[in-house]
Order: sequence, then C-alpha cells, then structure tokens
Amino acid sequence: MKALVIGGTRFIGAHVVRHLHDAGAEVSVFHRGQTSNLVLPGVDHILDPGARYPITKFPPTVLRDWDLVVHMVAMGETDARAAVEAFAGRTNRLALISSLDVYRAYGRWTRKELGPLDPVPLTEDAPLRSELFPYRGMEEQLGDYARDYEKILAEEVLRNSPLPGWTILRLPKVYGPEDNGDLGTIYGFAGAPHWRWTHGYVRNVAHAIVTAATHANGRNEIFNVGEEVTPTMSERLSILPPMPRPVPEPPPFDFRQSLVLESAKLRRLVGYMEVVDERAAMIECASRALV
Repeated sequence: MKALVIGGTRFIGAHVVRHLHDAGAEVSVFHRGQTSNLVLPGVDHILDPGARYPITKFPPTVLRDWDLVVHMVAMGETDARAAVEAFAGRTNRLALISSLDVYRAYGRWTRKELGPLDPVPLTEDAPLRSELFPYRGMEEQLGDYARDYEKILAEEVLRNSPLPGWTILRLPKVYGPEDNGDLGTIYGFAGAPHWRWTHGYVRNVAHAIVTAATHANGRNEIFNVGEEVTPTMSERLSILPPMPRPVPEPPPFDFRQSLVLESAKLRRLVGYMEVVDERAAMIECASRALV
C-alpha cells in the first residue's frame, strides 16, 4: 500500500504514520519540515512551505497515485475541497480526521446552542450543531485557523465528493506523552465531578484511524473513536495520583451535557480493539507528569 499522510509529524499524525509503516505500508508524509517527532519511523518526507493549514494547494510531488490519503489537518470547507480536487482520480480512499465538536451536544455544553440536553452516548447519527464556526473569535488563543475552522463543512465536502472512497473519523479528546500528557483535560475539570468526556490514548486513536481507513467495511463510513466506556471525572480522578494543585474553577459551560461518544460501530464494522489498555495508559501518563 502506498499511503500519503498530510500533516503527519505531530502527535496523532506521527502515530498514524508509525502504525501504517509498521503494518507494511509505503508511507510518505507531506509537511513544512518545521516539526519532527521521535515516534516517526524512517519514511519519505515531502516538504513544502505551503503545507500550512489551511492547505489549499498541493505541489506536483504529491499529485500522484496513492492507495490511501490520510488528511490529519483539514480544518474546514476550503482545505477539504482542495484535497478532494487534488486527489480525485489519484487515490482509492481519502480519510478525514474530524472531531466530536461536530455534535449538537458540544454546542449545548458550550451554551452556544440552547435547547434540551442531547442524550448520550452520541452515535454517528446524533444531531450536529446548527451554529457553525465554534472557535471564531478565539484566533488570538488558538491561531488564525480558528476563524474558519468547521469540521461539519469539511465532512460535508468529503461525503458529497466524487472520490471512490472516503472515511471520516470523529475523534475524542486525545492524550499521550507528547500532548495532554499531564491530563489537564481531567484534572482541570475536577470541579465538574459528574461530567463525562470521552478520551482516547494516542496509540489507540492512531490504530483506530488506520484500521477504519484501510478496512473494506470502512469505505464511505463515519466512525466515532474513543474508549469503550467513559467514566465521570470523579471516577477518573479516583484512580489517578492526587491533584498537584488546587481544584480549578471549571469554565462557564453546561456540565449537565456530557460529551460521550459511542464507538460500537467502529468495533463492529472494522473489528477495532484497543492496543493499549486505556485505564493503564491514563495512570501512566499522570504518573509521568507528576515525577
């Protein structure tokens, strides 16, 4: 298999590259050349200064035939459309990395979409947000991409494309040694003990992406990714080392609305199973961070 990973040098992307490589794929990574990662194996690197998001143009060096293209950094409609146009007729499948923030429940939680709470766990058919561009106005904190970030529109482009195959992965909150290793997304919400937020260890998430993107049953499908059972924050904290600092005040969101993903479809259709025990991985990350 010849696979191209767009933006595969940081965190989740690096683990996706590693997983593909270890599975025997011939992998190329398209990026700017400004970041590296010890997780990365020895693969082909295609460097271009234009490989910054939103990526709206691809150089001739990547415009060739690929069995699989994995787009780690498609943030919205414009860059998703650019990828579809570039690789239509050049790949058998394009995999797009999306997020649980597409769901209306996320809007309920942030109080940007008023209405009754959405039931959880959220399946792939759960209602999506009607209020678009959830991070617009947060450019200073997140970066310029935040203005036009909208995974709902990116997904829509892919689903309506002429590609022979596509796969969409809606990710949970991902953690691992390279990012969120201090479990700030757990300790930081100790003040909301009954709230639940699906997490996923980076190696498991990368395994899920590659499994779904390469399996015949994953063609033209959307999958939620994440741990099989999502505990409350209180339940998580009960197994982790004690908090190293005072309990922070949670943000002014509606913590009656949990963000729990149902990953049964991923497990049923493509046979996904974790490669690392989530509970053990979380304990190890917290222990390392406190050393």
